[in-house]
Amino acid sequence: MSSGMGPGQQPGRRYNPTRKMEQPGSDNRPPPYRPEPSVPQYQPTSYQPQQRQNRADRPQPPRQQPRAYQPEPPRTPPPGQPPGQKGFGGPPPRRRRRKGRIALIALAVVVALFAGLWVYLETALNRVEALTDYEGRPAAGAGTNWLIVGSDSREELSAEDEARLATGDAKGKRTDTIMLMHIPDNSTKPTLVSLLRDSLVDIPGKGQNKLNAAFAFGGAPLLAKTVELETGLRLDHYVEIGFGGFANVVDAVGGVEMCLPAPMEDPLAGINLPAGCQELDGANALGYVRTRKGPRADLDRVIRQREFIGALTDKATSLGTLVNPFRVIPLLSSAPAAVTIDEGDHLHNLPSLAFAMGAGDGLLTTTVPFGGSKSVKGVGSAIVWDEAKAGKLFTALRTDAEVPPDAIVAPPK
Repeated sequence: MSSGMGPGQQPGRRYNPTRKMEQPGSDNRPPPYRPEPSVPQYQPTSYQPQQRQNRADRPQPPRQQPRAYQPEPPRTPPPGQPPGQKGFGGPPPRRRRRKGRIALIALAVVVALFAGLWVYLETALNRVEALTDYEGRPAAGAGTNWLIVGSDSREELSAEDEARLATGDAKGKRTDTIMLMHIPDNSTKPTLVSLLRDSLVDIPGKGQNKLNAAFAFGGAPLLAKTVELETGLRLDHYVEIGFGGFANVVDAVGGVEMCLPAPMEDPLAGINLPAGCQELDGANALGYVRTRKGPRADLDRVIRQREFIGALTDKATSLGTLVNPFRVIPLLSSAPAAVTIDEGDHLHNLPSLAFAMGAGDGLLTTTVPFGGSKSVKGVGSAIVWDEAKAGKLFTALRTDAEVPPDAIVAPPK
C-alpha cells in the first residue's frame, strides 16, 4: 500500500489533536520521571463497642423556665430607606411605578374635566337680582327656604317652539307655578308648599291682587318680597324655570313616566293623553303641568306639578342618567338656558334642592290651607288663605318643627 510519498521524501508527523503545541526554544523532550511519594499503608483499627448508659444515669440539662412575652420593638428602616417601604430601600419595580403614573394621569384628567364643567355651568347659569333687603324683611329662621317659580315668558321661544309647545302668543311675563321648598337643618322632612297663583295677597305698592300678579308687575324681586311678607319666612334662594327650558330638560333625560288615572285632553295646553302609565316628552310634560283640567282646576294642577317635578328631579339625579353620556351631556347643556337663579346663588346650592325634590316619600307636599274664595273688584275671584292653619304651617317651617296634620292639605285619595 502506497504511503503517498515520493522517492527521497521523509515521512512527516501526523496530526495529533491531543499533542501540545511546540513552544519556541523547546527541545520537545518530556520532563524527567519522578516517582510519587509513598502513601502509608492503611491499618484498620479494632472495633471497641461502647457500653450504653441508662436514660436515668444520663446527666440531664437544667430545664429553662419560659420567658415572659415581650412585644417586638418596632423596626426602624435602615438609613436611606423611607418609612413603610419594604425591601432594602431600593426603588419599587418599574411596572408598579408605571401603573401609579397612569392612575395619577387619569385622576388628573377627571379632576380637570370636572373642574372645567363646574366653571362652565357656574358662569352659564342665568341670574337675576331676586332677593333684596328692605325695611321690615322677616328675620332668618331655621333651615333653608327656596322660592321656585315657573315662568311662562315667551321671550326666548321661536315661532316654531310656540307652536310645538302650544304656548300661545301671549305677551309679558307671568307664572303658573309658585312653590316654596323648605329644607330643614334637623331630621324633619323637607316640605314643598304650593302657593296657589290665584291667592289673594297684599302686593307692596300695588294693593290687593292675585299672587301671580306680583310677578307680572315687578318680576322676581316683587314676587319674592310679596311671598316673604305673606308667609313671614325669609327666602334664602331663588330658582326660575322657563317654558322652553323645562321641555328641553325633560327631553334631555329621555322623558318622564307618569301614571294618569283618566284620559286628559286639553287643546289649549296641546295634550291628548290616554289613561295609564306613559312616558311624557317635553311638549306633553309642559302641557301636563300647565293644564287646569280636572274637577278642582288649580288645586289639581298644583298636585300634578309637585308630582311631576319630583319625578323629573329623581330621574335627572339617578345613576342611570349620570353615567349615561347620551343623557347627562344633553342635560348639562340644556340646564343653563332653562334655569335662572338669584345673583347670590351658586351652582353648589342646587344639589341640596335637587335631592330634596327627589326624596319621594321623604318629602312632605302640601298646599297653603285656604278657607274659600272672594270676589274683589278689578281682580275677580281669588282664593283666601285660612289664616289660622296657614300660620301653623309657616311657624313650623320657620322653626324646623313638624307640620301639624291639620295644616296639611293632602291630595284627594
